[in-house]
Amino acid sequence: MPSLDQLLALAAKSKKPLPWYGLAMEYRSLGRADEAVATFAKVHEIDPGYVPAYFMCAQVYAERGDVEQARAELEAGLARARAAGDGHAEAEMRELLETLA
Repeated sequence: MPSLDQLLALAAKSKKPLPWYGLAMEYRSLGRADEAVATFAKVHEIDPGYVPAYFMCAQVYAERGDVEQARAELEAGLARARAAGDGHAEAEMRELLETLA
C-alpha cells in the first residue's frame, strides 16, 4: 500500500483521475475529510465522467453531517452515471440518496 507521500507524488505528476481518486480515498481513510473533499473536486475537474468519485465524495459529506452537499454530489453523480450507462453506480447513488431524505 503506497504511503500518503507516494500518493501525493503520483497525483502531482498525473493528469488522469485514478491517482487523484486514490489520494482522496487515502485522505478519507485518515479522517482528513476536508482534504478528501478537495481532492475529489480535483478528480471532477480532471475527468467529470469519473463516476466513482461522486459516490465516495457524497459519503464523506454525509459522514460529516453535510447532507445538502452530499445530496448535490449524488445528483451530479447520478447524471454522470446515467450518461455513462453505469446502472450499478446509479443504483448505489440512488440508494444513498434515499437514506439522506
